[in-house]
Amino acid sequence: MDLTLSPADEAFRAEARTWLAAHVPQTPLRSLETEEGFAAHRVWEAELAADRWSVVSWPEVYGGRGAGIVRWLVFEEEYYAAGAPGRVGQNGINLLAPTLFDHGTEEQRARILPSMATGEVVWAQAWSEPEAGSDLASLTSRAVRTNGGWLLSGQKTWSSRAAFADRAFGLFRSEPDTPRPHQGLTYLMFDLRAPGVTVRPIGRLDGRPAFAEVFLDEVFVPDEDVIGEPGGGWRVAMSTAGNERGLTLRSPGRFLAASDRLVALWRGRADPSDTALRDRVADAVIGARAYQLFTYAHASRFLDGATMGPESSLNKVFWSEYDIALHETALDLLGPDGESADTDWSEGYVFSLAGPIYAGTNEIQRDIIAERLLGLPKGRR
Repeated sequence: MDLTLSPADEAFRAEARTWLAAHVPQTPLRSLETEEGFAAHRVWEAELAADRWSVVSWPEVYGGRGAGIVRWLVFEEEYYAAGAPGRVGQNGINLLAPTLFDHGTEEQRARILPSMATGEVVWAQAWSEPEAGSDLASLTSRAVRTNGGWLLSGQKTWSSRAAFADRAFGLFRSEPDTPRPHQGLTYLMFDLRAPGVTVRPIGRLDGRPAFAEVFLDEVFVPDEDVIGEPGGGWRVAMSTAGNERGLTLRSPGRFLAASDRLVALWRGRADPSDTALRDRVADAVIGARAYQLFTYAHASRFLDGATMGPESSLNKVFWSEYDIALHETALDLLGPDGESADTDWSEGYVFSLAGPIYAGTNEIQRDIIAERLLGLPKGRR
């Protein structure tokens, strides 16, 4: 694998760096887990989109630059190195959009993607239910056929971004009598402000509503908002899950920038004689670099025609546990200030704690790695 970027890729990096230097807000935006912060992040998404930086890998017709995966990785490195705001539209951009590219219709892509790129419509992920988390196939929320569409009923929980988002996507049981739970599911999009929808925010440890419960009482959804074939939603959902666990949700650029910040923090605050803490900082830098190289290796395989399979579980376990270790090291460097101050590190730590749970628990991911990648016998179930 040749990691040398072409002159055109380097020019793309320089253009991105220049644009970000001129546009990244000098004062950090408020947390996007607040109503005011969410609104401010929408404005930022629109600013990115105005110069086609919000979705660089998408085709130009939908607001992107047709940049490809390597330039997407380059852009992510520059984005986080510049200290740019978190992406309020990431559920739509990183999860729903790839699903639409793979399984949606041209009409759906033309109708949905442009407003997603600008932040005009922000999407929530509505998958988990009270009795269906990692065991997603046990979900009970249903979709019942009606004239011109479907009626959705049931409860979704831990729905990311749902407290302030506009629309959501999820799986519903449309054929309740199928012999296997993975069958008879339909993948649908719905309006979070439609009649029959109740959104109840769920506070995080810090009280901010990063998630929400969504209750649906015969919510009408037209046929045009079904992705894929009715009853064939499981295959579509696994496409979404592969993207969630794979490259897009946590790009290496995010961790490269965070490890650089950690080194700066150590230089500014650490006791040089504390070699144990110094070694943890070094481990964080090594982990970020290893993840970067692992990701570029995957990108190289994709360019040769490979697709993301169960290897996405390796990604998910690594970045979720790495994220916690990195933030714990930062808080130990900050000492008492780390626990009491409202800093990016403290907010990042709270969010990192959820990493081993969402996108499929790490226990499930280790089962996948053991069974599908290593050929080991089933044991946990």
